[in-house]
Amino acid sequence: MLTEMPKQHASFNRLLRPNSIAVIGGKEAAKVIEQCKLIQFEGQIWPVHPTKTSVHGLPACRSVNDLPDVPDAAFVAVNRQISIEIIDALRKIGTGGVICYASGFTESDAEGSTLQTALLDAAGEMPVIGPNCYGLLNYTDGVALWPDQHGGKRLNKGDRGIAIITQSSNIAISITMQRRALPLAYIITVGNQAQTGISQIAREVLEDPRVTALGLHIEGFDSISGMEDLAARARQLQKPVIALKIGKSVKAQDAAFTHTASLAGADIAADAFLKRISIARVNSIPSFLETLKLLHVHGVLKGCEISSMSCSGGEACLMSDAAYGRKISFPDLTAIQKQPISDALGPMVTISNPLDYHTYIWGNEEKMEAVFSGMMHAGFDLNCLILDYPRPDRCNVDDWKIPTDTYIRAKNKSGAKTAIVATMQENLEEKLAEQLLAHNIAPMLGIDETLDAIEAASAIGQGWGLPEPSPVAPTNSGAACNNLNPDEAEAKQILARHAIPTPRGMKISYQQNSASRCELARITKKLGFPVVLKVPGIAHKTEMNAVVLNLNNIDQLYSAADRLSHISSDLYVEEMIKNPIFELLLGFSTDQQFGLVMTIATGGRMVEIFNDSQTLLLPASKLMIKSALNSLKGKVFFDGFRGSPKADFEATIQVILAAQKFILEYPRRILELDINPLIIRRKGEGLVAADVLIKFANSN
Repeated sequence: MLTEMPKQHASFNRLLRPNSIAVIGGKEAAKVIEQCKLIQFEGQIWPVHPTKTSVHGLPACRSVNDLPDVPDAAFVAVNRQISIEIIDALRKIGTGGVICYASGFTESDAEGSTLQTALLDAAGEMPVIGPNCYGLLNYTDGVALWPDQHGGKRLNKGDRGIAIITQSSNIAISITMQRRALPLAYIITVGNQAQTGISQIAREVLEDPRVTALGLHIEGFDSISGMEDLAARARQLQKPVIALKIGKSVKAQDAAFTHTASLAGADIAADAFLKRISIARVNSIPSFLETLKLLHVHGVLKGCEISSMSCSGGEACLMSDAAYGRKISFPDLTAIQKQPISDALGPMVTISNPLDYHTYIWGNEEKMEAVFSGMMHAGFDLNCLILDYPRPDRCNVDDWKIPTDTYIRAKNKSGAKTAIVATMQENLEEKLAEQLLAHNIAPMLGIDETLDAIEAASAIGQGWGLPEPSPVAPTNSGAACNNLNPDEAEAKQILARHAIPTPRGMKISYQQNSASRCELARITKKLGFPVVLKVPGIAHKTEMNAVVLNLNNIDQLYSAADRLSHISSDLYVEEMIKNPIFELLLGFSTDQQFGLVMTIATGGRMVEIFNDSQTLLLPASKLMIKSALNSLKGKVFFDGFRGSPKADFEATIQVILAAQKFILEYPRRILELDINPLIIRRKGEGLVAADVLIKFANSN
């Protein structure tokens, strides 16, 4: 009988790559044994069942303590209450790790939350994946801790593949059924991530030299620092990571919570986080799989400059149109680059990129190789050949062997990164796709999916070329306060003390009488016309008719004051900023997962209309801020739009950095800072925070 072992530090190696497995439970446990036999698991399998003497021809133990030896891994498929007892027993004997299949924990009800806490106590430091998950498939070593069918196959010795980790067992099953020639090394489901999260397992899997790239299907992040650590290690190993992150809609966030009790979080902050750490985000399962395939074959790309070849002008147009609005470009060929292609095609064909090489050279190996080689030697980040193959059950495919073999020869001679792209998944069979993979050619299915993959591979490559980002800053740890949030005048005084320019202005308690008018005239004399009159403390003043701009004389000022006093007697008069070129919104807020978030957007009244914004997590480097500004549509104003003066780009960066420093270092915890508009003028005239809102955390 096995005895209790002392506590040990968690290690995933035994669980992911076991030599012995204990399978505990009834029907689902029996299916695990069946799948282990199908995948030709070479280790020991020990069924545990309280009444059966054998399962699938293997002798069964009555309890965990009757096992013949300590298992490296265990699959526990009993109800939620008994799962806790079994996991406790497995920990005591020193089991390497457990898959907890049962549902009904935090994702279900209050009792489930209590039971999940008990499960964690029972597990101690022993790794547990789940609960509420299907487990894992290790196609490199032939391990199937998996209670259902799957469509994957064991890799040959020496082969490599990609790994996928997901919170959804059903999506994992569907992915294994793919017929895209995508070599799978691992499929792992994590369910509730009660103890062991995606980032922890991903880090362990990434270390396997047989894994080339990693795909994460994420409902909720287990650990922000864990994801940062994973991304840093991926960069070191040069193994790219991509994510299919759900939660863009409220419905999706609600579904994630009821599924695994995961907090999907604010999608825009999640997007900024993934971009920051160079994990590329894709938005569909087909693009997810095609991106992993491209990364498996070629790794990351330096950029998005590609070539496209086809024997049809229609296909050339499809590629060009699909790339419209993307970061992908088709650079023109130089005269020297065109020459060998022109020599092969003759004067009747226009040499361009995308290239329609016409059907008349179809079957001419010499001319086709000259065309393909010419493109491949032009230095593109990726070379694509559009090739849709006929149905082999109804058509003769022999004629397609010539362009395929010719493309392979050209690729082998050039060493260029290449892909063969079928416009539809049906038009490139898995067997042929696997042959292309063997020649290090990416067999891509679908034009849009291919372009998604190119953008993702390029985003990672370019991200790795930048300095490694610092860790995301937590929420400002300053003290909360009991007093009310500052009004606009007080907020501007605070910002002015922290190197953020604000207009000169003064408050007035205004009544429609001569005394108030005299005071208003006195203030205006100090400021000088034109002035702005507003009701402070209102977030959207224009919509509320709580601001009047360009008041050029005392009569206009009195009239505006009389009207605004019907909203509030507290008014604020300030100088009107002259010579504005461009308006930005600069906002800071707190996200419960990612901490402090910065938003930079085209500002003023246009912010909702243009939807032109960039989001960064703090701290943001000068390079990140510069990139965000350059990504705005409003960037044209910094360049001098239609002959107008250039807005001061460098001063804008400095003010944003000053605002960030203020948020990070201010002694009182700030929940929100909103500057809209931040008025930008020409170089030397400075910027001005024209409207400001600050909200402090309340100590109550």
